[in-house]
Amino acid sequence: MRIVIAVMALVAITGTDLAIAQTQPPQDRINTALARARQVGIPVALLESKIAEGKAKGVSLERIAAAVARREAALERASQVMKGQDSTGDAELSVAADAVESGVSDAVLKAVAETAPRDRRAVAIAALTQLVQLGHVPESALARVQDALKRGPQALLNLPAEAGRRGGGPSSGPAPNAPGRGGATSGPPSNIPAPGGTTQPAKPVGPPEGTGRPTTGPSTGRGAAQ
Repeated sequence: MRIVIAVMALVAITGTDLAIAQTQPPQDRINTALARARQVGIPVALLESKIAEGKAKGVSLERIAAAVARREAALERASQVMKGQDSTGDAELSVAADAVESGVSDAVLKAVAETAPRDRRAVAIAALTQLVQLGHVPESALARVQDALKRGPQALLNLPAEAGRRGGGPSSGPAPNAPGRGGATSGPPSNIPAPGGTTQPAKPVGPPEGTGRPTTGPSTGRGAAQ
């Protein structure tokens, strides 16, 4: 009974906090995210750039507040995962947050951060994120990145482009010969007319005006078309 009461109390508190957060003005939510970033040691500039980008694009303050809160949470989580890595700079923290927002797990992010040399860490994390966005599961993307790291910097840089040319992940879409995707059945279906055509059956009318050539056919008693 005590456990049930405790759980109900926690749910009530969480619901109250969520309701308060939702009723806060957007600017207050932005200020809260900035204050939280300072508290946990995240460079505020990484959030301020997000705010500036949103304002430059004319995005509403409500959407900016939601994006900043989400970004702060991703940066905070990435910072925890990257803790212990030597000289984690703003660029590495930013691409690590991109990985988090793309669905990369803490374990996979930590593994790629530990595997990559310091001067290639940001590129490796960015390549991992791109592979995940192309449809690869994070573990498969990690294996590809680690293999590219063994082959050299250029292999790592080329990895996302190579994966894109191969069609992304295991379920990348229809087969190459599927209709409408460059296969043998290119062109409109038979029930769709070519540009300027008609969907009605053709009638045995005379030749187009100005051709001067009558249309011939089987004798019907009327001779050539008038």
